[in-house]
Amino acid sequence: MTTDLPSVAPAVTAELVAALSPRLRKRLDAGVAKLRARPAVREGDAVRIALDDDTDIVLEAPGGTVTSATAIRCGCLLAPDCLHRAAVASAAPIADDTAADDADDPYDADDPYDADAPDGRTAREDEGTRPEQSRTEAAFDRQPTDRQPAAADRPAPSPPAPPGEADDHDAPTTGHMDAARAVFDATAAVLVAGTDGAGAVLQAELLRAAHSARLAGLPRASAAAVSVVNGVRAARTGDAGYRLADLTGALADVLGVTHRLPRATGAELAGPRGSARRPYRPDGSLRLYGLFSEPVLTATGYAGAVTWTVDTDGRLYSVADVAPGGAARAASAAGRTVRMGDTALTHGELSRAGLAVSGATVSPTGRLGAGGTVRAVRAPGAAWREEPSAGLWAEPVAEQVRRALNGTHDLLFLDVTLIGAVREAAGDCLLADCGGVPVRLTTAHDDPALPFRDNLRLLAAVPGTRLRVVARLVPAPLPRAALLAAEHPGDAAARVNLGLDRLQRADLPRPAPGPVPHPAAPAGVFEEAPLHLLRRRVQQAVSGGRRVLSLARGDRGDGARLRAAGLATAADLLDALHAAAAVRARDAFGRLLPADTDRFARAWLAAAVYTDTVESALCAHAWEKAAVPV
Repeated sequence: MTTDLPSVAPAVTAELVAALSPRLRKRLDAGVAKLRARPAVREGDAVRIALDDDTDIVLEAPGGTVTSATAIRCGCLLAPDCLHRAAVASAAPIADDTAADDADDPYDADDPYDADAPDGRTAREDEGTRPEQSRTEAAFDRQPTDRQPAAADRPAPSPPAPPGEADDHDAPTTGHMDAARAVFDATAAVLVAGTDGAGAVLQAELLRAAHSARLAGLPRASAAAVSVVNGVRAARTGDAGYRLADLTGALADVLGVTHRLPRATGAELAGPRGSARRPYRPDGSLRLYGLFSEPVLTATGYAGAVTWTVDTDGRLYSVADVAPGGAARAASAAGRTVRMGDTALTHGELSRAGLAVSGATVSPTGRLGAGGTVRAVRAPGAAWREEPSAGLWAEPVAEQVRRALNGTHDLLFLDVTLIGAVREAAGDCLLADCGGVPVRLTTAHDDPALPFRDNLRLLAAVPGTRLRVVARLVPAPLPRAALLAAEHPGDAAARVNLGLDRLQRADLPRPAPGPVPHPAAPAGVFEEAPLHLLRRRVQQAVSGGRRVLSLARGDRGDGARLRAAGLATAADLLDALHAAAAVRARDAFGRLLPADTDRFARAWLAAAVYTDTVESALCAHAWEKAAVPV
């Protein structure tokens, strides 16, 4: 039912949960589960849910978002202090926290075209005929995704300082540090409880801290905290798109940002503080050639498509059409018209055609804007084996991997020979040979509404086929990448967007005669670096919380294996994590005191950061032997 509900601002959910009595808080999770089973009926800007034959709860959502607690009304006898209002807010999708403040004026300071209009005009003048586009791109730009580094990693104008404090660009203010501490504590409480124990009350506390962080000028911490809540909700509801690794990364991001911010000074402060918007700057005229399109389905409730293009100099640009929605919107995104100038191209067509753009505006990550001064018309495209596209595949694979690990775009352009399916714990993946290196090609999304999984299975059925593919790097000790697009297996001049187009068995060629080569894995990489032992405990904490690790403290085998492999630091971090989980102090009467959430969160963060860092180094090493096909 949550897909039928309007999104609710984080501050509204936090306010309604905080107003509940302790007795009602204990019943909140059960109330959320019951409301999810009730049908919702949309009546204009309102959504009505029948609690029983005589009682309804109504959500007033002008513009699709509930922005105040008074907009949720319940007809029961206990209203407005009833459980139902807090339960329905906790069951609804989380709204973009900036949307509530911007509802009256879509051309606020957070709009990406404000202050960066190509000819010096304001965003209101430049975008007067395209308000819906600026709104969509601004909302998506605020959300970190799994496709590229978030805009929050880049410098941005400092927010106004709280009353009574100076605006200091070289050090965090007291407001920054208080907000960061609140987010850290709320996130640590979620981590200690795990997804199994992080119910609606803990989620609301983290949403309250996220809202306070945004008001204090910490958009990165705020957005990351909302991503954690979305991940926890997906885990607790059995969402098909939930991934434990994604939630682990989101938790590490929140804790890492809020841990670093009080110690950051000068230019170092820009990263942890983040930016609420991505500036778009003029880039003149561009001649672009379509590469591929991929669906977007984020944990923050946004969906759509992104089409990647390349210019004559080999630089990558992307065109996004992302808005609030689910898998259905992502699956149908290929047929949506690209909102740029006068072009009538859809995303699916642009991925195979070209575009001539004048007055282009471009973000630091290469995303093209759609301002009122931008003009674009259709132009011929280029095959992947023709220039300028072919130059992307000419770059050595090892250099592509190093560039992806250093924070630039994480796309890999590979020439591979398909080998076949390989069964793993998380499901089947496609094994391919890339210049003598075995690469595991996985799906970018597991949602059944997207054809990634079906297309991967069909490609695995034609071993020996040589293809030129586009994939996204997955940092791991063994070469791994998420497959996004490929040459058509039956026609090298055509290409397939594997997340939007659906292959048929008739498209497949006959398997190549003779034995299929099976390259050997790099000797000793996995055995000499058993980081999965530490990673497993890090992820177990996310699922089961502190208690799971406290019960597993007696297992000394993992630490011994890590030390035997020369990973003494990993073993020490594992021991520290178990110790932080198990230690419980007692008061003067011998009663157990609450667990030290701060110590456990810091021990967990150290283990997570170490694992990511070492895995990135091993990832770069594993790809080094990949040769460039002649």
